[in-house]
Amino acid sequence: MGTTGIHSALPPGLDLGGRVAIVTGGTRGLGLRIALALAGAGAKVVVCGRNAPDDLPAPLVFRAADIRDPDQARALVDGVAADFGGIDILVNNAGGSPQAAAAEASPRFFDAILKLNLHAAMYMAQAAYPHMQAGVRGRAGAGIINIASVAGIRPSPMTSAYGAAKAGLLSLTQSLAQEWGPVGIRVNAIIVGLVQTENAEATYGDAAAQAAVGRSMPLQRMGTGDDVAGAVLWLASDLASWVSGARINVDGGGERPYFLDLVKGS
Repeated sequence: MGTTGIHSALPPGLDLGGRVAIVTGGTRGLGLRIALALAGAGAKVVVCGRNAPDDLPAPLVFRAADIRDPDQARALVDGVAADFGGIDILVNNAGGSPQAAAAEASPRFFDAILKLNLHAAMYMAQAAYPHMQAGVRGRAGAGIINIASVAGIRPSPMTSAYGAAKAGLLSLTQSLAQEWGPVGIRVNAIIVGLVQTENAEATYGDAAAQAAVGRSMPLQRMGTGDDVAGAVLWLASDLASWVSGARINVDGGGERPYFLDLVKGS
């Protein structure tokens, strides 16, 4: 797995040389693709997780932390800032949830899903805030990018806790953009649609099922990690220097309304 990112030659404005990035949940799946894209654009990238991966591509750097704990989140961020001279980019990617019936979900389950998908992003943003201000860093361009989900904007059975957490993350994004813009911190969110990751089979079925899902979408395929990583790379770059509070759908045009097939079938 290479580290050249999604472009072999970077156009002006996408060069992230000299910048420091943290990608939470960046050791595998979508987070790893994002981390590699940022590294390929020249950034020094630190990924975090509760457990060290068996294999991490160079030049990514791993730091162990359970970011659901605000003290561990702050220690992680402060340590990265001290070791690498600041923080320019924070990608709050860690998240996820198993399906659960709303009527049966326990308080412990609901709290756990909100902690991972919403609270942790807030803890990381709070910890990064003093390091990312333009006056502290001595340069402009700091950005926080929250990885949200289509579950946060459209109802879906068995995802009540996850959907609520991601909807909260979208609201948090726009609130922080308003509050932190004056100190030079941009905050944006990416609403991720149906993406093929290393765990796609558990969610979408086998290869044939995934192909069928892809054909149901306007762009005729499911997304990939690199599709999302490209949007992150743009938001992290100077090309998006006047973009803040945005909610960018990376979803291949969205999902075809089911009622259209019902009407056609009738």
